[in-house]
Parts: sequence; structure tokens; C-alpha cells
Amino acid sequence: MVSWTVFVSGDSYNTAGFSTRTGILDTSTDELRKSIEDLPVTIDGTRYYAPDLNFWGVTFTQDDNTFYATVASKGQTHLIQATYTTWEAITLRVNVECPSVSPDGTRLAFKKRVSPGPWRLHVLDLKTMTETPLAEPRSVDDQATWPDNHTITYNLDKQTWQVPADGTGHPTPT
Repeated sequence: MVSWTVFVSGDSYNTAGFSTRTGILDTSTDELRKSIEDLPVTIDGTRYYAPDLNFWGVTFTQDDNTFYATVASKGQTHLIQATYTTWEAITLRVNVECPSVSPDGTRLAFKKRVSPGPWRLHVLDLKTMTETPLAEPRSVDDQATWPDNHTITYNLDKQTWQVPADGTGHPTPT
């Protein structure tokens, strides 16, 4: 599975902020979804409709069917969990951007809006929904990656950095 996000301008609802278009390509079948804006999203058990929905930061689990992403509407970001084959999504929590699933599928690295900020890297345990702030104190505007189940990598100031995924330690350049 391959996903991409592009920033766009000209959306009539966009008076401030940004708009995105996110697509997905299934490389095993060549099925192309040029945009995932038609993905039905459920918030607190109710189907959510809004013209300003923006999706970005797609990350797939190893089954190539379950994916997580950020959806934004009315100034609020949500973490969604979606299923590719049934094409539906539910929100899991607010204030999550650019999720990245761990190799074992049990956690997500993400950036969270904080003050002072604007962002701080965190890890979310998907079973307990417990957040752990990472030991990187600087604001990271990036979708982090997992080279293994114990380490988070990200770009900052034209340098690639790594930090332990459990909130201990300190950032080091790679």
C-alpha cells in the first residue's frame, strides 16, 4: 500500500489553515483511490458530515487493510482507524497528527499540539490508549517512523534524529 498527501489551495471552505488531498494505491491490485475524501467517518457512534474534512498522515498495518490517519474538521484533529476493504473509519481520539504505526502494530507515534509548541512527539499504546511523551523536547513537524519496535526516527533541522519509543533517553542524530 502506498499513500501520499498534497496540499491544495482554492477550497471554498478554507478561509484559514490548509487543505489536503490524500490518495492510496494498492500496489498488489493497482487499485487507485485518487482521494480518500469519500471515506465515511464515525465520531462517537454517529456518521460525521462536513465539507471541510481533510485527511493526511496515512499509515498501514502489516495486513494492508487497517490504516490510521489524521482527519481534521472545524479546527480539530482526530486520529481515525479505517478499514480499506469495507471503506469506513472511526475516530479514536483528538489532537493526533501524522500517526505512524509500529512494526508490531501495537503503538502509534504521532505529533500532538502542545503549549508551548506547537508539537511534541508522543507514542500511543493502541490497547490501553495511553500516551507517552517522547524525550524530544523540541517541536517536531514531521511524520515519525519506526526503524524497529523500540526507536522513533524523525527529521529536524535538516538532520535525522532518533529517540527511544518508551519516553526514556534523549534524542541523538543518526
